[in-house]
Amino acid sequence: MSDEVRALEPQVLWNYFADLNEVPRGSKKEKKAIEFAKNFGESLGLETMVDQTGNVIIKKPATAGMEDRGVIALQSHLDMVHQKNADTDFDFDTQGIQMYVEGDWVKAKGTTLGADNGIGVAAIMTLLASDDIPHPALEALLTMDEETGMTGAKGLQGGLLDAKVMLNLDTEDDDELTIGCAGGIDVTADGSYNQVSLDGDNKSFTLSMKGLTGGHSGMEIQLGRGNANKLMNRFLTELANDVEVSIHAIDGGGLRNAIPRESSATISVSTSNLDKFQNVVSDFNQILAVEYATTDAGAELVAEPIDGVGTALDAEFQSKLLKGIYACPSGIYRMSPDIEGLVQTSNNLARVLVKDGQYQILCLTRSSSTSEKNDEVNAIRGAFELMGANVSTAGSYPGWEPKPEAGIVKLMQQLYSEMYKEEAHVSAIHAGLECGILGTNYPDIEMISFGPNIRGAHSPDEKAQISSVQKFWSYLLETLKKTA
Repeated sequence: MSDEVRALEPQVLWNYFADLNEVPRGSKKEKKAIEFAKNFGESLGLETMVDQTGNVIIKKPATAGMEDRGVIALQSHLDMVHQKNADTDFDFDTQGIQMYVEGDWVKAKGTTLGADNGIGVAAIMTLLASDDIPHPALEALLTMDEETGMTGAKGLQGGLLDAKVMLNLDTEDDDELTIGCAGGIDVTADGSYNQVSLDGDNKSFTLSMKGLTGGHSGMEIQLGRGNANKLMNRFLTELANDVEVSIHAIDGGGLRNAIPRESSATISVSTSNLDKFQNVVSDFNQILAVEYATTDAGAELVAEPIDGVGTALDAEFQSKLLKGIYACPSGIYRMSPDIEGLVQTSNNLARVLVKDGQYQILCLTRSSSTSEKNDEVNAIRGAFELMGANVSTAGSYPGWEPKPEAGIVKLMQQLYSEMYKEEAHVSAIHAGLECGILGTNYPDIEMISFGPNIRGAHSPDEKAQISSVQKFWSYLLETLKKTA
C-alpha cells in the first residue's frame, strides 16, 4: 500500500517517510530506528554520532556560497505513538505501518500513522541527502523517546551542537509558528486490594466502552472528547447506585499522552437484577448519544454475557476506587488568562488497570505554569491517597518560554506573509515539545517549531495532509535559504 505514498510529491521526502515507517519505533523501543538513522548518515559520508542517550546527530557542511551563514539545527524525534484499534490485527514490533492515500490525506490502516514526527524526520533526511538544495551548515538532531518521557531531549549534553538557530519540525498546523509549550509530569497511583468470592446466583458480563474519538492529550484536550476511563467509571458508579454489582477487573486506556478511546470491565450482577442492569445500560447509551453527539458520535457501551469469572473486588475497595476515579480531575484544569484559547493546565486520566489484586492508574499532567502543574498534581494525589493508593510522580519536564522578538521568529513571520499572502499564527501550545528541555543546555539557541497539517495524532485516525506537506516543504526550503 505504500507504493501510492511513495509516488507523492515531494517524492524523495515521501519515500524517506515510507522507509522510516518500515522500522519499528515505538517510544522506548527505538533501537532499530536509531540504527536506521545512524546507518543513513554514515551512508552519506556525513559526520554521524549516537550520544549516550541514543540521540542521533548528523552534521552536513554548507553548500557552495552559503559557508558564511550561521549553522542551523534541524530537530525531530524518531519515536512514534503505537496505538491501534481493538479489532486491528497488527504487531508494531515486526510490521511496517500500512499506509494508503485517501483524497488529500495519507492515512494508516487501523493504526497510528507516525506522521508525528516522521514527516519531520523525513524532511531532515531529504535535506541531508540532497545535492541540489542550497543551505547553510546543518546539524540534524534526531531524538528518542519524545512521546513518553522526553528522554532524548533530557539526556542531550551541552557542547554537541554549534547552531544558533533550531528548527523543530513537530507542529501539526501549517499556518502556525510555535514559540512556546507546556511542561508536564507523569502521575501514578497504585496499590493492592482484597479479593472476595461471590455468593448467590449471579450473571457475569464484559462491558466495553468504545467508539470514542481519542486523540492527543495536549493538542486536543480542549475539544471535549470523551475519556473512556472516566465514562466507564461513570457507568459503573451509576450502576452501583441502582443494583448490587461486583467488579472483577477493569482495563482501560493506554499511553499517557493519548486520550483513552476504549475501556473494558468484567462485572457480575444478581440474576434478580438483570432487568435493572439492562435498563441502566440502555439509559447510559442514550446519555452518550446526547452528550457526545458532536465529539464522539460512535460512542457506545456494550454488555456481553460471559461465564463466571471468579473473585471480585471487596466492596469497601470497590466503593473507594469508583469515588477516587470520579474525583480525579481530567481534561481542562484552567485556561490561560493571558493567551486567548490556550489551555494552561490539564490532566489526562490515561490508564486504569485493576486486576488480580493489584491496580495502577496513570495520568499525564500538563501546564505552562510550574506552580499550577504542582497544584493539579496535589488534587490528583488527594483523590487517590484518600482511597489508600500510593501516589508517585516522575518524568517532569519544563515548558518553553515564548520569545516573540527572536530573529528567527521575525524572519519566518515575514517569509510566511510573503509566500502565502496572510499572517502566520504565532502562538504557544498545550503540548510537550522538546524545545524547552533542549534550551536548558543550549540557552543561546533561538528556537521555533512548525510543520504540516496532521490530524488525529496519537490515535488510529492520524492522517497527514499531502498538499500541506508540500507547503511545509517549500516554507522550510525558503527559510534555509534566507536565514543569516
